[in-house]
Amino acid sequence: MDRELERLVWRRAEGRCEYCRVSQDDLRLPFPIDHVIAIKHRGPTRASNLCLACPACNLHKGPNIAGIDDATGKISPLFNPRRHKWSKHFRWDGPILAGLTPIGRATIAVLEINLDYRVDFRRDLIDEGVFPPE
Repeated sequence: MDRELERLVWRRAEGRCEYCRVSQDDLRLPFPIDHVIAIKHRGPTRASNLCLACPACNLHKGPNIAGIDDATGKISPLFNPRRHKWSKHFRWDGPILAGLTPIGRATIAVLEINLDYRVDFRRDLIDEGVFPPE
């Protein structure tokens, strides 16, 4: 991936994970650039298929493109930052991310966004006044 494409992804995301919205400024580990549709599924390396992801979201997402919505028990596509509006699918309930749609709920489950250690981390960021983003 060339440097200009990397810069575009970082600028577009404003240095935040496009799934859980945590800022790179708040983590020591560098954020990888995620293929929304994994290379394994023939996802291209171009701006329309790339997003910024924190290490935890990136690790849990892996090559997944779908998950199970706990409310309906049905398969749902995962949130696609290039096609979906974040606020339509998610909302913050303090440090807990709530899914508003099957896409939101499946994404939260697959990316394990509400694991205890991740919630505790976001709670600390809230206490510092730096989370959630506006």
